[in-house]
Amino acid sequence: MPYELTVFLCFALFAVVSYLLGSINFAIITTKLFTGNDVRASGSGNAGMTNVMRTAGFLPGVITFVGDFLKAIAACALGKYALTPLITALVPEIATTEIGLFSITPLTPFIGGSIAGLFCILGHIFPVFFGFRGGKGIVTAAGTMIILDPRIFAIEISIFLMIFLCSRIISLSSIIAAGCYPLVSFFCFEVLPPLGKLNVAACTMENPPAPIGLTVALGALIAAIVVIIKHKDNIIRLIHHEEAKLTLKKNK
Repeated sequence: MPYELTVFLCFALFAVVSYLLGSINFAIITTKLFTGNDVRASGSGNAGMTNVMRTAGFLPGVITFVGDFLKAIAACALGKYALTPLITALVPEIATTEIGLFSITPLTPFIGGSIAGLFCILGHIFPVFFGFRGGKGIVTAAGTMIILDPRIFAIEISIFLMIFLCSRIISLSSIIAAGCYPLVSFFCFEVLPPLGKLNVAACTMENPPAPIGLTVALGALIAAIVVIIKHKDNIIRLIHHEEAKLTLKKNK
């Protein structure tokens, strides 16, 4: 089998697995268990933590948060820590040979984690198990960040919390944090000192073949665009000062 095809199939396999993990929507599952209803038919109609808290209560909301967060951690960790070893085991020549795309894009754990995280987010937003109608990807994106690089998570959660404490509006905090995600990713990988060693098949700290920050930031940019587009209705309500603030009181 050609090297390029083997590498492509490995990436495709991990992308599909990550997408399927993301498609396990805990908002829909948890609300159905607690209330017997479809969360998408209540409140804002979004299959996410905020709408679960508003329509089903605090505990279902917490369960939704934990589930969406952990599935993202699992998917991103799988891509970060298992994809590169699999490829190098199947194609040991990749360590010394430039193979197509990898002559300009380094094969690193961060690329595998970024791709897995992106497809997990897409699975959450467009879940195959629930008619491709899912949530908006904020909690899932946070889970991928903490595995990809904890500094990204720390900066992004700080931005989110600062906006939320001032506004008490989840959607506004989410949109701003999503917009900052590509820039924060690039900053953490290209400006700050690297976190840990990047000693993998086609990339070493002594001789990196390409800027890792650009490739990771590209995945973050795609995720950010999709997340912001999913918030289009929230953006309209924000413009008209009609967006509701978060409360822990269950709506009747």
